[in-house]
Amino acid sequence: MYTKKFLAGLYGTLYRIRHFETRCIRLYRQGLIRGYFHPYLGEEAIAAGVCAALGEKDYITSTHRGHGHCIARGAGIKRMVAELLGKKTGYCKGLGGSMHIADFSAGNLGANGIVGAGIPLGAGAALGISMRREKNVSVVFTSDGAVNNGVFSEALNLAAAWSLPLLLVVENNQYAVSTPISQATRETDLYKRGIGLGVESFAVDGNDVLEVYGKAKESVEKCRNGGGPVLMEAVTFRHGGHHVNDPGLYLSQEQLDYYKSKDPVGLGRKYLLELGKAAEKEVKAIESRVEREMDEAIAFAKDSPEMSVVEFLQMVEAY
Repeated sequence: MYTKKFLAGLYGTLYRIRHFETRCIRLYRQGLIRGYFHPYLGEEAIAAGVCAALGEKDYITSTHRGHGHCIARGAGIKRMVAELLGKKTGYCKGLGGSMHIADFSAGNLGANGIVGAGIPLGAGAALGISMRREKNVSVVFTSDGAVNNGVFSEALNLAAAWSLPLLLVVENNQYAVSTPISQATRETDLYKRGIGLGVESFAVDGNDVLEVYGKAKESVEKCRNGGGPVLMEAVTFRHGGHHVNDPGLYLSQEQLDYYKSKDPVGLGRKYLLELGKAAEKEVKAIESRVEREMDEAIAFAKDSPEMSVVEFLQMVEAY
C-alpha cells in the first residue's frame, strides 16, 4: 500500500523534526536562542502525517509549538535555525524567533504566540479559497488549550455555515501549560466540540504517522471537493514541560512512559523497515543526511549577521 519512497520521506520528516528540536535545545542552553522555546518532541507524527497529505498550494497556520509544522511543510533548515538565532538570514530576518516563523512561499501563514490565534487566520484563508473558487485547502494546527477560547467555536461555526475548505487539527497533548485537560473541560474527547456544529469530527492516534496521514488525506480530499470543514483531534503527549525551562514535574509519569513506549519517530522507523522493506543501512543513511544538514544549518546561522539598528529602523519606518 505504501511505497518505500513514501515511507522514507515520512521518516525523514519525523527524524528531521526530532533532530532539529534536540539540537536547538542545546543551542538554547548555550544562550544562542533568546526568549521561549517550545519543543515539539513527541508530537512529530501529527505535522508529518498531515503535511504529507497536502498539495503545493494548500495553506497552514501554526502555533507557538510550531517548528514541526514548518519543517513538515518544507521549510529550509538553514533559514529556520538562523531565525531562531535572531539572524537576518532567517525567514523573518530574525525578528520572529521561535514562535513566529512564517514562509508564505510554502503556504505557511505563520506560527503564533497567542493560543488559538491561528484559527481565525486559517478560517480566513479558507474563505479566500472559497471566494476565489479554488481547489485548495486551509489547515489549522491548534492545541487542546485553544479549544476553550471563543474563537475556536466561532471560526468553526462560520466555516461550517459556509462549507469552507478548512481542516482543523487539534493537537491534544493533554496539558495546557500545566493544566491537565480533565481539569479544563468535563468532556475530554475534544473532537466532539464539532459534532454540534454539524462538522465531521473524529480522533486519531497522534503518535501513529500513517493513521494521521490516512485520515488527513481523506479529510483534505473532502474539503477540496466542497464537503468541509473537518475537525481532527490528534491525541498525543509531549515529552517534557511546556517549554525548555519547565521541568514538567506535573506530568503523569505513567502517561509519559506509555507515550514514549509508542514514540512517533520510532514507529515511523519501524514502518520504513517492516512495511517499506528498507535495510538498516538505508535508514541510517537518512539519519546521517539529516544530521549533516543540521550541522551545516547551525554553522550557517552562527556565521550569519544580525540585523543592524539602521536596518531595523528602516523597516519600522517603511511599515
